[in-house]
Amino acid sequence: MKKILSAFLLLAYALFFSQENKPMFWQDIQNFKKIDQETPPPKDAILLIGSSSFTKWTDVAAYFPDKTIINRGFGGSRLIDLNYYAEDLLNPYQPKQIIIYCGDNDFADNHQLKAKAVVERYKTLYRKIREKFPDIEVDYISIKYSPSREKLWPQMKQTNKKIAAFMKKEPNTEFIDITKAMEDANGNIRKDLFLEDMLHTNAEGYKVWTKVMRPYMK
Repeated sequence: MKKILSAFLLLAYALFFSQENKPMFWQDIQNFKKIDQETPPPKDAILLIGSSSFTKWTDVAAYFPDKTIINRGFGGSRLIDLNYYAEDLLNPYQPKQIIIYCGDNDFADNHQLKAKAVVERYKTLYRKIREKFPDIEVDYISIKYSPSREKLWPQMKQTNKKIAAFMKKEPNTEFIDITKAMEDANGNIRKDLFLEDMLHTNAEGYKVWTKVMRPYMK
């Protein structure tokens, strides 16, 4: 009886220890794999990759009823996480276009982070995408200026500017600026476009995103 109990405890400890040592967002990626196994992803879709602004847009297909969309955003992710899981985010799919929203969590994770570092993270991701898909459309949505992260706006603005300049030089790319569209007539961020946390976009905010994004979507 003692041997059985010891074996059970050892197994339980091993399982607990293995889960504890999984990298961040490992479970999110496993969930994507499960979804793809249950329902094979369509070809020639628009692939969304990025952080919670995509994750929480659970009804994105309703905003673009004439588009085929695969949403692979996972909340809290940074550009370094997209780079880490690049193979898992790209290999299962054959999209005609990739749209990226990510970057603000990089700054939230490290307030001292410089714009240059985040831009380099994005360039690394872009190169990984181009290795897999050399000719498809690749678009980047500007980092939004969330009211709750006002202190980080200077770095975010600089990052948006640098990524926009980079994308301008690359073929089959667009920088989609949603920041201006989220401002009022006085140039202030519209707080009515955010949930109570003043971080995540509400339904009205996504309507603004839709209007800006639609002309760029294949």
